[in-house]
Amino acid sequence: STRSPNARTHAHTVTLHKHFCTHGRTDRARTREETGAGPLRRVKRGWVWNQFFVLEEYTGLEPLYIGKLHSDMDLGDGSIKYILSGDGAGTTFTIDDSTGDIHAIKRLDREVKAQYMLRAQAWNRLTNRPLEPESEFIVKIQDINDNEPKFLDGPYQATIPEMSSIGTEVIRLTATDADDPTYGNSARVVYSILQGQPYFSVEPKSGIVRVSLGGMDREVRENYSVVIQAKDMGGQLGGLAGTTVVNITLSDVNDNPPMFDQKLYQMSVPESAPVGSVVGRIRAKDRDIGINAEMTYSIIDGDGRDTFDISTDPTHLFGIITIKKPLNFESKASYTLKIEGANTHLDHRFLDKGPFSHVTIVHVSVEDVDEPPEFDSAVYYMEVPENAEVGMVIKTISARDPDAANNSIRYSIDRTSDLGKYFYIDITSGSLMTVLPLDREEITWHNITILAMEMNNPNMIGSLSVAVKILDVNDNAPMLPEYFETSVCETAKAGQRVQTVAAVDPDDPLGGHHFYYSLAPEAANNPNFTLRDNQDNTAWILTRRGGWSQQDQAVYYLPIFISDGEQPVQTSTSTLTIRVCSCDGEGKVMSCNAEAYHLPASLSRGALIAILACIFVLLVMILLMLSLRSQRKKPFLHDVEDNVHENIVRYDDEGGGEEDTEAFDIAAMWNPREAHLVGKQHSNVHGYVLSKLLEADLDSCAPPYDSLQTYAYEGEGSVADSLSSLQSSCSNTDHEYDYLNNWGPRFKKLAEMYGVLETKNEHKSEEL
Repeated sequence: STRSPNARTHAHTVTLHKHFCTHGRTDRARTREETGAGPLRRVKRGWVWNQFFVLEEYTGLEPLYIGKLHSDMDLGDGSIKYILSGDGAGTTFTIDDSTGDIHAIKRLDREVKAQYMLRAQAWNRLTNRPLEPESEFIVKIQDINDNEPKFLDGPYQATIPEMSSIGTEVIRLTATDADDPTYGNSARVVYSILQGQPYFSVEPKSGIVRVSLGGMDREVRENYSVVIQAKDMGGQLGGLAGTTVVNITLSDVNDNPPMFDQKLYQMSVPESAPVGSVVGRIRAKDRDIGINAEMTYSIIDGDGRDTFDISTDPTHLFGIITIKKPLNFESKASYTLKIEGANTHLDHRFLDKGPFSHVTIVHVSVEDVDEPPEFDSAVYYMEVPENAEVGMVIKTISARDPDAANNSIRYSIDRTSDLGKYFYIDITSGSLMTVLPLDREEITWHNITILAMEMNNPNMIGSLSVAVKILDVNDNAPMLPEYFETSVCETAKAGQRVQTVAAVDPDDPLGGHHFYYSLAPEAANNPNFTLRDNQDNTAWILTRRGGWSQQDQAVYYLPIFISDGEQPVQTSTSTLTIRVCSCDGEGKVMSCNAEAYHLPASLSRGALIAILACIFVLLVMILLMLSLRSQRKKPFLHDVEDNVHENIVRYDDEGGGEEDTEAFDIAAMWNPREAHLVGKQHSNVHGYVLSKLLEADLDSCAPPYDSLQTYAYEGEGSVADSLSSLQSSCSNTDHEYDYLNNWGPRFKKLAEMYGVLETKNEHKSEEL
């Protein structure tokens, strides 16, 4: 771009005549040799061609002249035709096929394509055959400074520690120039800093940004924006330049010691606060950040070292003071703590700026709280025998007011814990006593809650759990289960075991139960059964004879005397019911009732009763049906002559005439009031009609029906009254239904139906 037009033309001229090449024999020499036209001789074929050089970015209006191709066989008579092929031939480069002049028809950019490989050949226009072998040549694009340096990765981010020394490397920058680095100074880049002095500088050749000012403090300024320029042509005037931004952040170092805002902190806590409760928190502030500001706290002195504790919160910034032991205002009302806060991460380069710790005093005041009464024991446990006398004092409960006022205490029982009201406590003395008899077999443990209330402040209530265990006393006699019976087969022989009996006793002696069995004195000489005590809390019932029979005696009652081995000894007499049963060959019971012998084997008494009940119900139903049928046959009209059948019958085919309607008694549908009487036997007219249909279907003498008959009647309360002419048979005059048209559209269809029927009847009469 800096060359003059004359210099550019001169360069092309030099390029065109720089080199010459010699190739082998031409086609024309081979032709002469083959035809014998002359002696064989070597003919030199020469191209006037070079390695062409063209400057990029030509912006002229005319095609750019590249060079000229010429064959030594070209005599200038136009018989030679030049052909160009290869990279860009026809699209980027063109050739005059007569003169061999080559032009570029597009703008060339070296950064897109640096060179083109082309091929040229000379042809005979007349024979259309090549005169020379195809040869290659190169068109190289010469670079001009048309691209500025670029920072491809910008803008850049860099971080360096604060207080870095002068010369510390911050970042290394590299700018790229698309121009040819091997030609001239178009791609030789020089770096300079446009913004960021005096804190930073850049090396001109390497592009390394360095610290140029020492002692930069993050706590004063943390971020810097530096502008770096890259200029080609070695930084000379006229070179192209590109810039980028480097954002530099100073990272923190621990160069600041922590410090408490106050020399003395005042805190307070109620004496009722539980162990582990937070009293307050303190913080030693540090201008540093991150791990350089992390703290650890400790109590180094003070009279509260054993009562309070301090820990660091999860952020490692605050010290949290908590209660280590229970507080009591009456014992000690205030504490003093000497607390130290220190950095956990130290930088040995800045130890001379220390010490990196600080101390403060914390004064903790304990606030007085009206506390509920306290019992002399946390839990009371006591044992009471179940035969204890009502009103016996079990235990005296004691509680006191822990406050300095030492108010009087009143005692009571939380009734939700003693729903049965078995116990009572004296309101002033705290004596706990029984008010109801205790039974271990009903309730073994009583867990009650004793309440202690301050006399002057009823809201202050303390509670105590009292566990009362009821001790067992032998106050229940052993006995057989409430309902106990067994059976003996009629085929049983003497000495055969009938049953094993085992008594139950709700008592629970420490040494376990030991029962003694024997027959009651009145059954000591029982001729039928005997008892054997097995000495393991069970006994066997054995037969003393054979020949058992249900007809002779079906049931035997055997009184058994049972006693336990505790003091005081408890005894009882239980009766064992023994039934005589018929058994099969394997001894399985078949029947234990003597009545079974008088009934069929497959019919029991219950089945016989059920059969008789069913028969009775059937008889009642038959009588009821006969009664209803006789009532339906009675006409609803008192005058038999008034019973005129008039029906609207729709026939799909030829029917039986009036015979089709004889099976239907529609007298009940003349008037709703009369139909209501029938409704007592039938739920509605629909049910009545269905019953009549069923009756007709069961009549074997009735002819088959092939018509659908629809009945309807005007309901009660109609302003039109009844529309039926069934009750008008006493009048011989013809009825006229023109008045139906005056009743509105609801009766229009009915009027038309009656009119049609009358018309049809008239036609039939005429035919007859």
